[in-house]
Amino acid sequence: MTKTVNHWIGGRTVEGTSGQYGPVTDPATGAVTTRVALASVAEVDAAVAAAKAAYATWGTSSLAQRTTVLFRYRALLDAHRDEIAALITAEHGKVHSDALGEVARGLEIVELACGITTQLKGELSTQVSNRVDVSSIRQSLGVVAGITPFNFPAMVPMWMFPLAIACGNTFVLKPSEKDPSAANLLAELASEAGLPDGVLNVVHGDKIAVDALLDHPDVAAVSFVGSTPIARYIHATASANGKRVQALGGAKNHMLVLPDADLDAAADAAVSAAYGSAGERCMAISAVVAVGAIGDELVARIRERAEKIKIGPGNDPTSEMGPLITAAHRDKVASYVTGAAAQGAEVVLDGTGHTVEGFEDGHWIGLSLLDKVSTDSDAYKDEIFGPVLCVLRVESYEDGVALMNASPFGNGTAIFTRDGGAARRFQMEIQAGMVGVNVPIPVPVGYHSFGGWKDSLFGDHHIYGNDGVHFYTRGKVTTTRWPDPADAPAGVDLGFPRNH
Repeated sequence: MTKTVNHWIGGRTVEGTSGQYGPVTDPATGAVTTRVALASVAEVDAAVAAAKAAYATWGTSSLAQRTTVLFRYRALLDAHRDEIAALITAEHGKVHSDALGEVARGLEIVELACGITTQLKGELSTQVSNRVDVSSIRQSLGVVAGITPFNFPAMVPMWMFPLAIACGNTFVLKPSEKDPSAANLLAELASEAGLPDGVLNVVHGDKIAVDALLDHPDVAAVSFVGSTPIARYIHATASANGKRVQALGGAKNHMLVLPDADLDAAADAAVSAAYGSAGERCMAISAVVAVGAIGDELVARIRERAEKIKIGPGNDPTSEMGPLITAAHRDKVASYVTGAAAQGAEVVLDGTGHTVEGFEDGHWIGLSLLDKVSTDSDAYKDEIFGPVLCVLRVESYEDGVALMNASPFGNGTAIFTRDGGAARRFQMEIQAGMVGVNVPIPVPVGYHSFGGWKDSLFGDHHIYGNDGVHFYTRGKVTTTRWPDPADAPAGVDLGFPRNH
């Protein structure tokens, strides 16, 4: 019998009542293993109502109460790493070691939330005028929502709700319906840690559920990670409804390789960053920009390494790359490889016909390497979100930076060089939110914020770190004057306080 993933509302599992379900497949076999309940507007309303009721007490709870729960939660997540990772592998397809890495990166934000007492300290200025003090504090927003993608079903939710609830908000999570089980386990473990009922809720669904959250008058803010078209829609819709929004979109991350770079290190980095997680990540390097005469040698070294990558089921310890999330996505990724040749690219590696023995119905695709790609080609312009690496050739550093800055995306980027001056110049001139110097995937640690520029971010705040704390709180400034008991009443004064 097929397993059903239901909602988590008010601290318990709630069966779906819409009558609508979505299929969840094992990408390694292509078999439908689970069905997920798709929420109606009424079910989203119920989750928001549970969060609103919980906010009445959680919003005024002490920092000590919140951090006590979060420390217990961190311990439970640590103890259940393998279980969470196994759910990710079963529904997303990524190899187990990669899934464990995802959990570890999510835990970084839980650890940041455990130290929220420092992040929420206010400011005080005394005697700004005669017996006048000014203080600034940050307070929670209320009910906030998160809409998260399929590619990191545990990490991206953990980029959101731990900080949100640490700041005193309550949370409604709408995870991807393609791999929903990890989100429910995260919520169940939070309840086991002592999180009060209704503080964290999970509703599964499609566009109906998303729009219900964007339209709901009791949702104060929305966090989103996904493609650029949807990020733009989320931002426009939620903002029009008066909500605070952080919407992280797509990417086309470039890696500039200068002639003085260590080509072995650059090739290792390119293969890891392009093909890790089967390329299904917004921080993947999908375009290598080779400067000068190094192009042929760099491509040869990338090919040599890529040909050795073992593709197989995520639960096979020998597998280095798993399948793609769905057959439809696999076919779309493959179409870019076949189309690139017609648009003038040299197909160095073609992974479109790859299969795995014994798992022929899985969503398999091999590693593809495209050289001498034009900036006009679809393989370059679009976010492919698969194991396809494009190599572009330029004559100079300046040409490379100009090419990269012309991209509408500005998520992450990297430079490989031994020249510190060139690296510093690149850091200042490149138009992207995250920069790596001899680091191919510059995902910031939890206490720095993650986010891009241009069409990779809609909204004013990056996610987690200081920006995350500011997003989930709002400032309040209080100006106070207390009379000295020794003074006689001064009478009414309608003027401004005198500062000098």
